[in-house]
Amino acid sequence: MVGAVSAYEFRQVDVFTNEPLLGNPVAVVHGADGLSDEQMAAFARWTNLSETTFLLAPTDPAADYRLRIFTVSDELPFAGHPTLGSAHAWLEAGGTPKGERLVQECGVGLVELRRDERIAFAAPELIRGGEVDEETLVAIAAGLQITRADILDARWCDNGPGWVGVMLADADAVLAVTPDHAVLGDHKVGLVGRYPEGGECAVEVRAFYPADGVAFEDPVTGSLNAALGQWLAGSQLPDAYVSSQGTVMKRRGRVHVERTQDQVWVGGDTLTTIRGTVEL
Repeated sequence: MVGAVSAYEFRQVDVFTNEPLLGNPVAVVHGADGLSDEQMAAFARWTNLSETTFLLAPTDPAADYRLRIFTVSDELPFAGHPTLGSAHAWLEAGGTPKGERLVQECGVGLVELRRDERIAFAAPELIRGGEVDEETLVAIAAGLQITRADILDARWCDNGPGWVGVMLADADAVLAVTPDHAVLGDHKVGLVGRYPEGGECAVEVRAFYPADGVAFEDPVTGSLNAALGQWLAGSQLPDAYVSSQGTVMKRRGRVHVERTQDQVWVGGDTLTTIRGTVEL
């Protein structure tokens, strides 16, 4: 016999796009305090999206809401596009921030968001940064089916998911990569390559990661772009720039990165594509 179910407000939000179906979707369940960990994980598996989030009452008085982020296989302490999409959903449902900025409580702590032309989050501190060892770079090159010499630079860009940032010669080189996921293995790799100056976007970004033994390319990745911005903005790239992601997957992701003093902000357009209730 099926147990009792409750109805929860639900939204699916397209992130990093101002046109429906061209960004990265996230499923958002509102008022999810009554759900168990098992129910959250089961619903995330069922949606089969890269992330499903649950909005809850905050436990920290400084926060406006608490967010839990689930993939099909585990829970994440932080992720970028779910943060923006969930903030959009919370605000659209009538949420009112306590202060000038929105404050999200999640696994990495408190994350600030600002609302200007678009929502942007303050990039969290890296769990691991710095140079990447040669053995790892050789393995990554083999998995990407490029030579070690094709990697111009690389950094650990881990703000939770475990990214390694890899710079190639240009955007065309990034778009041309066809990874061998069996060889790439457990490495979570973010590629970046420059476009010629004067265009809409400064760089093309791609993100590859494994989950439950299956290889994926992420359409548009906030956490990776945040860490790449911490590495590149104001040094190898301008203080403010736009990255393109998802081109190979027939998406049109646009990620707005800005460094202001010591803080990197990552923003993007967001729009609701599905609105209703879910029974769990």
